[in-house]
Amino acid sequence: MGAAGFRSAPGVLIAPLHDEFGWSTATISTAVSINLVLYGVISPFAAALMERFGMRRVVAWALLLVAAGSGLTVFMTQVWQLMLLWGVLVGVGTGSMALAFVATVTGRWFVARRGLVSGVLTAAQAAGGLVFLPLMAALSESIGWRAASLLVAGGALVVVPVVVLFLRDHPRDVGAVPHGGTDAADEAPPATGGAARRALSVLGEAARTRTFWLLAGGFAICGATTVGLLGTHFVPAAHDHGMPMTTAAGLLAVVGVFDVVGTVLSGWLTDRWDPRRLLAVYYVLRGASLLVLPLLLAPTTVPPMWAFIVFYGLDWVATVPPTVALCRERFGARGPIVFGWVFASHQVGSALAAFGAGVVRDTTGSYDGAWWGAGALCAVAAVLSLAITRNAARMQSMAP
Repeated sequence: MGAAGFRSAPGVLIAPLHDEFGWSTATISTAVSINLVLYGVISPFAAALMERFGMRRVVAWALLLVAAGSGLTVFMTQVWQLMLLWGVLVGVGTGSMALAFVATVTGRWFVARRGLVSGVLTAAQAAGGLVFLPLMAALSESIGWRAASLLVAGGALVVVPVVVLFLRDHPRDVGAVPHGGTDAADEAPPATGGAARRALSVLGEAARTRTFWLLAGGFAICGATTVGLLGTHFVPAAHDHGMPMTTAAGLLAVVGVFDVVGTVLSGWLTDRWDPRRLLAVYYVLRGASLLVLPLLLAPTTVPPMWAFIVFYGLDWVATVPPTVALCRERFGARGPIVFGWVFASHQVGSALAAFGAGVVRDTTGSYDGAWWGAGALCAVAAVLSLAITRNAARMQSMAP
């Protein structure tokens, strides 16, 4: 919840920062892009650090980074400070406790119902946006964007003691075995060696497989068509059509409500159906909805817009449980780190879309081209998902 809520903050700050400092949409989007890239690139290293030092330590330090990055923005006057604080510090902090954390928890604590659990934990991202986005938009309009930044900093600090007091690294820490496991042998052995070296060595081995590149390519498009585009630019795009920022942020929060339902359902389906086919269906449905979005933006929320919000919300991050399952199936105990690298591609796609959509808006005066391009990319992602062969050689033999 915290990672997604904190990371999504720049989306509602684009317009206020432009109004105060005169920075262009593309310039502010560059900081968002840095944030998005680091949110993903740090993920496999965070997963390796969690193996080496434990989830509790990594997540606690990550929250402190978010608090520092967000809190110090109230003093910024130059665009490089925005890049450093919201881009680097918040990007690294949120990336260290994002979806690689989900994959690590799922792999360590569960043998049965891994798909459902990953769906529930991923749905927490939606809840993060639901809690933070409307509050930040309201604070930005009523008091100023600095109040919204301080809200994020305070929220991160509040979570730190919860993590320190209650988060446990392994089932063995409480004398248990993974849920659905028969004995402690079902739990992966502790990692040894340097975390960075481990993350890079896993990448080197995974990158020699076709499955990895198909997953990474599809997930890059997933990031481009969700967090990078809609998550970053929906509020300013709706504002371009006369919709108040608070209303647009509220619509994104509603996306989060339905995303909770859709992602939990996706996790349940992942335990029962072919995850490749699930991914293809999700991408096709998402692409169709994005193609019609330019026709729905208006000063008020007409019924077709509500239909889009519900439909798109059900699909927002429903792709995560099938992707986590495929990483675990193909790469065994190293699945969380491999997923970290796949998620890194997701955020590279997000960053390219965040920056590219800003350029489209600055050069054409409209976001329409960005929506249409995203719809076409979703069709490509569906093809990539189906190209993952069901009987592909699994990498369970890779030593943990």
